[in-house]
Amino acid sequence: MEDNLLRERHYALLRAAQGTDAEGARVATEALIAENMGLVRTAALRFRERGTEYEDLLQIGTIGMLRAIRTFDLARGTAFSTFAVPLIVGEIRRHLRDDGMIRVSRSYKKLASDLARKRSEIAAREGRDATIDELAAACGSSPEEAAVALCSVSPVASLSECCFEEDRGELAERITDDESANEPAILSDRIALHAAIDRMPPLWRKILLLRYFRDRTQQQTADLLGLSQVKVSREEKKILDFLRREMSV
Repeated sequence: MEDNLLRERHYALLRAAQGTDAEGARVATEALIAENMGLVRTAALRFRERGTEYEDLLQIGTIGMLRAIRTFDLARGTAFSTFAVPLIVGEIRRHLRDDGMIRVSRSYKKLASDLARKRSEIAAREGRDATIDELAAACGSSPEEAAVALCSVSPVASLSECCFEEDRGELAERITDDESANEPAILSDRIALHAAIDRMPPLWRKILLLRYFRDRTQQQTADLLGLSQVKVSREEKKILDFLRREMSV
């Protein structure tokens, strides 16, 4: 109930902020920024060791918040915070990138090196690419940390490169003139998906992890969880139905 009330309040403020009444728009915008400043602070903390002062990061993140307020689609039906976070983070990243101030920490460089070494070892020993879960476990990190480390040392991609080995399309074909046009929707969908997964019962999360993140069959999943294959199949259908409903809200 509290979440619904907050969403309704944000929507009311957003309607005013996007309205034609200049004074009403100013007041509503200031209220939205004040009430959601925690999002900006959280995003700024993630980049506080990238060579820019924390206060400057707050100001840059606030610009992203303003963009979110101006461009939020009230018909979308999502929480404002879900839409705003990618724009706030994107604005900070854009500033750091344009100023040439993104620096990869030593810890991430070392982790990336360890991950690359383990990846080569597994490829040589087993003739296949290791999963991110395997690499993370081998290096004593979380999959999230492993992914960030590998991305942080990845070279800049050429726009003429293929997106995937089996895909003939070039990267340039997947990027719009305004790089921020698709990023907010994609990232907000990911955030919404994570939130939906967090609301699942523990059993559903385990099934989802084994089936879709570790590529286990239904029978393998059933054996690992002490269930029947039929039970896993039924629960999997419930999971997919649940996610469809949650993502369509």
